[in-house]
Amino acid sequence: MRNPYDVLGVSRTADEAEIKKAFRKLAKTYHPDRNANDAKAKDRFAEVNQAYEILGDAKKREQFDRGAIDAEGKPRFTGFEGFPGGGGGRAGGFSGFEGFPGGAGRAGGFGEDIFSQFFGEAFRSAGAAGRGAQKGDDVAADLTITLEQAASEATLRLALPTGREVDVVVPKGVADGQTIRLRGLGHPGRGGGEPGDALLTLRVAPDPRFQVEGADLRLSVEVPLEDAVLGGPIRVPTLTGAVEMKIPPMTSSGRVFRLRGKGLPKKDGSRGDLLAAIAIVLPAGTDEALADYARKRRSQKATAG
Repeated sequence: MRNPYDVLGVSRTADEAEIKKAFRKLAKTYHPDRNANDAKAKDRFAEVNQAYEILGDAKKREQFDRGAIDAEGKPRFTGFEGFPGGGGGRAGGFSGFEGFPGGAGRAGGFGEDIFSQFFGEAFRSAGAAGRGAQKGDDVAADLTITLEQAASEATLRLALPTGREVDVVVPKGVADGQTIRLRGLGHPGRGGGEPGDALLTLRVAPDPRFQVEGADLRLSVEVPLEDAVLGGPIRVPTLTGAVEMKIPPMTSSGRVFRLRGKGLPKKDGSRGDLLAAIAIVLPAGTDEALADYARKRRSQKATAG
């Protein structure tokens, strides 16, 4: 392992905030989710994590700085520094093992209390570094819904690329092309890591009747000439079925009426409106009475003009 300061690209005098900032930047750059086909990036990611495990922990950083542990967090044999130059073999010569009486160098106590502790910690550190738990890969999927399903916050069955089938509730205020994250429904993690997520893009299918304007809906309602002239109730289609709406006499084509709460749901729980534009429809075929009326009206206007 390289020096953790070199791995993170910080100086030995760097403070906690600098170390954390450097780690986050490098972890984002080399994260396996962004480099699925780059083995070197995965190794670099593991190296960055190992470096931060040392420098991100105040106690471990202090131990590394004074040489008590190495770059992998393993203890060093610093206790042997008190060994006499001639290599004397008596236990009292191990001045680095403070707390051991000079005559307490028998093999049983020494081996169990010192070497077993040392090697046990070393193997635990090596095991933790080798596991390399990584989050599983995300998967992407598309789901096409109707306006009615968007309006009713329907629950739909979806087959994911992983082969798993799940029930998806259409969220309030969903927009065409919006992507939602389904936590833990991606590929399994590696080395005990958590599973990835499913990124679901929702597509709202076009509806021949309605034009979507945010949470509002707009449509054209055909009205016979006599109803436009005389006024009265007309039937207006909505996403939840037709409703009755009353128009006043002499309603012109193109006039817009607002039906409140008949649009799409919003994220705050309220709903948009339905904007109904009147389109006057003339009778099919020839209508002599209507034609005579139109001629008289034209003549009166010409005389008045």
